[in-house]
Amino acid sequence: MGSQRTEPEGASSSSSSRPVWFFDIDNCLYPRSSKVHDLMAQLIDEYFAKHLGVSEEEAIRLHKEYYKNYGLAIEGLVRHHQIDPLEYNAKVDDALPLEGIITENPQLRKLLEDIDTSKVKPWLLTNAYVTHGRRVVRLLGVEDLFEGLTFCDYSEMPIVCKPHRDMFLKAMREAGVERAVDCYFVDDSYGNCVGAHQLGWNTVHLVEEGLPVPPTQASQYQIQHLEELRKVFPQFFKSSS
Repeated sequence: MGSQRTEPEGASSSSSSRPVWFFDIDNCLYPRSSKVHDLMAQLIDEYFAKHLGVSEEEAIRLHKEYYKNYGLAIEGLVRHHQIDPLEYNAKVDDALPLEGIITENPQLRKLLEDIDTSKVKPWLLTNAYVTHGRRVVRLLGVEDLFEGLTFCDYSEMPIVCKPHRDMFLKAMREAGVERAVDCYFVDDSYGNCVGAHQLGWNTVHLVEEGLPVPPTQASQYQIQHLEELRKVFPQFFKSSS
C-alpha cells in the first residue's frame, strides 16, 4: 500500500464534490493522557542513541531538534544520517505496545457516526506511516467511519509531512478536494494547525484539558474535547444527534 489514497472497506464512494473533514490520529482521536506519545518518544530516543552511537542526552537533543526543524524526527534522521525510514518505523511506531493502551471508544464512535457523510467526507491525515495509522483506528474501533487515509510515506524521498504545505496539498489531492475553503481539519499540534490555517483550511486546534493553553491561538478554533466539534461545525452533523 503506497502513498495512494486508500479507502477502508465499506466506505462510501459518493461524490467527491463534498467538503472534506481531515482528522489527525495520534493524540487527537485518543487522548494524550494515554501516554502513547511518551512511549513513542522513549523508543525514538533509544533508536537515536543506538543507531547514531550517541549518548542518551545527545539522542534527546537531536530528537527535539529534528522534530522542531522538520515536523518529524525521522526526516532529520534520513536527511542527516541516511537511516532506512522503514526500518525506523518497524523499530519505533510498529513496536509500540498499543494493544491494551488504545481501546475501542464508544463516545468517539458515536461522534463520528453522527457526522452527515452526505455533506462532508471524513478523512484521516497523519504524520505516521500507513501501518501505524491503520493500527490505531482499528484499535479504536472506528476504521470503517473514514473514507480514506493520507499518511507520511516513509518509502518516498524526500519525506513529506505536516506542517509542510506539500503535505496538505497531497491530502487535498488524495481526498479529491480542490479548494482550501472546502477543507476542515482538527489536530492537536500547534504547528500543524498554523500550517493548515495559513493555507486557508478551516482549522480546529485540540488543546486537551489540563494542557497549557497557547498565548496565541493557532487557528480559527480551539477546543478541549472532540465533542465540541458538534458546536464548531454543526452543519456537518445529523439533525437527529
